[in-house]
Amino acid sequence: MAKIVTGIDVGTYHVKVVIAERSDDPRQAPRILGTGYAESRGLKQGYIVSVPEVARSIAAATAQASRAARVKVKKAYLAVGGIGLDEASARGETVVERGDSEITERDMPRAIKNSEVALPSAATLNRKTIHTIPLRYFVDGGRVLGRSPAGMKGMRLAVECLFITCLERHVNDLVRAVEEAGIEVEDVVASPLAASFVALTKMQKRVGCVLANIGSETLSIIVFEDAVPVSIKVFPVGSSDVTNDLALGLRISPEEAEQLKQGAVLGAPYPKRKIDDLINRRISDMFKLVEAHLKKIGKDELLPAGIILTGGGSAIQTVADLAKAVLRLPSRAAALEGAAAERMQLRDSSWAVAYGLTIWGFSEGGEFEPGETSTLSETFHGALRWFKKFLP
Repeated sequence: MAKIVTGIDVGTYHVKVVIAERSDDPRQAPRILGTGYAESRGLKQGYIVSVPEVARSIAAATAQASRAARVKVKKAYLAVGGIGLDEASARGETVVERGDSEITERDMPRAIKNSEVALPSAATLNRKTIHTIPLRYFVDGGRVLGRSPAGMKGMRLAVECLFITCLERHVNDLVRAVEEAGIEVEDVVASPLAASFVALTKMQKRVGCVLANIGSETLSIIVFEDAVPVSIKVFPVGSSDVTNDLALGLRISPEEAEQLKQGAVLGAPYPKRKIDDLINRRISDMFKLVEAHLKKIGKDELLPAGIILTGGGSAIQTVADLAKAVLRLPSRAAALEGAAAERMQLRDSSWAVAYGLTIWGFSEGGEFEPGETSTLSETFHGALRWFKKFLP
């Protein structure tokens, strides 16, 4: 297994790179050797419009991290996000192979493969499947309690799967940009999933929660239940829309509007009530999109751990309160704080995706084991612990 792993998160606003070293103690989380970031160029709502410009941003951020870590980056794990990210679900069945009807590990991949074949053409046209997540198994029509049906007896095995997909052209362009920066891509991971390795606790994943990443031009969510991701969605809105609303509503420059949004302007000659109204209206509209999606999948007001907020936009002062009011769920911001954050050299929760990629890399995409998962949000309030996680 690799001793050093690099994660690259290409966002619409910033490119973030984390270089981490695997600890000799399996109970310890990976130690960050260096971080780097650069202003993103050539992207719109997470979608690439200029590969050369993106490649230059990636090269700049990687060079900064390499200098800090004193290592040369040759390979990296890459986050894929943006409005091209989506989900699809399907059910597949297979006949149990053994003559004595005992289900083995050989039967499950065949059932999963058949579920992929069962996907409607609209869900696969011009799209690439990034992750295939088995949600639940059925033996002769009865649901299997637990994660695996291996060892059970039955004639037919069925599985319901969640497929996380992305526009194939976007994935190819993103990989090409990284390669033009002189780096080989070892694997691609959906950004919301990578962030969940850092921002969510084992308890939150088990009882049910939604992780929302508020980026510059996109809002992405991933929903967990029974320690498994059950839904993922990206909306074409972000914190830059708040900035634009302030600029238009107050007739000021975008630069000044950005400062007002961040609360950096004291004694501004604008009515505070109007500023708050403009900010709150846009953020409420964003969470109404999340609410509509949760209703669509039957999870509205049914996630006891509530909504956990991350990304640069989560720093807006009223975000947590508005999320709680709109979704009628517990709400809090995922934060890196205290001595643990200083040791990991992470400035805020917007680095969750880049660091989560290194954790994925150290396990080489090993299988997700709900009973053994832990996360870094727990380590910010206690001892750092290594954890296993999911996916093919």
